[in-house]
Amino acid sequence: MIKLNALTKEFETTVAVKNLSLEIEKGELFSFLGPNGAGKTTTIKMMVGLMTPTAGSLEMGGFNMDTDPQKAKELIGYVPDAAFLYQHLTGIELLMMVGQLYSMDNAAIQTELEILSEHLFMTEWIEERISGYSRGMKQRLAFSAAFLHHPEILVIDEPMVGLDPKTGRIIKDMLKEKRDAGITIFVSTHNLNVAEELSDRIAIINRGKLLGVGTVDSFQSVSGKAENLEERFLRIVEEEENTGSDH
Repeated sequence: MIKLNALTKEFETTVAVKNLSLEIEKGELFSFLGPNGAGKTTTIKMMVGLMTPTAGSLEMGGFNMDTDPQKAKELIGYVPDAAFLYQHLTGIELLMMVGQLYSMDNAAIQTELEILSEHLFMTEWIEERISGYSRGMKQRLAFSAAFLHHPEILVIDEPMVGLDPKTGRIIKDMLKEKRDAGITIFVSTHNLNVAEELSDRIAIINRGKLLGVGTVDSFQSVSGKAENLEERFLRIVEEEENTGSDH
């Protein structure tokens, strides 16, 4: 469902993503872990068509993002780490606009809007202008915009940013339901507890390089000691940084 093939992104003075290859299956919830500056957000921006790779290729739902970007993007629901929302619109107006961009008819948009408003407790303020929303309100609206057209693939950068614990639990439950319904979900997160709770598989990236892929339980300590995901993550990143092989 998602294929990254030797994906590379270079900027003037740095290589943000280096020769990254991954395959994520239909109905899989896949978490992408790494410290700040590891290349996670750059990878996601290439996946959703906001950046062009320097080298390599990627497919979303069988469509190449370079040669068939429109069809690839139609399959994707995207929640960025800091959503850009049109401040002068109300929440309803923004969701109506998003639905129309995905060729939904107004009746279908209205039905989904009502369902999402109820699930994410937006009813009291969704008719107000976005300029007055808190960060958590904006994040709930961003999730609604991503869910609205029932995408086959969800790409989410830092899902719990700005969410209170109650809403965070609702979002996690919704992601589990969508995964169980066959939606493919790619999540970049700093929250290792979220990754440990939700993920079918995880990948760890640092300095643009893939360090490992597997289930949470598959990241075992070299020393044989029992480790939770946080301990495994920190160990793997530290080992890579200590080698300094390409730097």
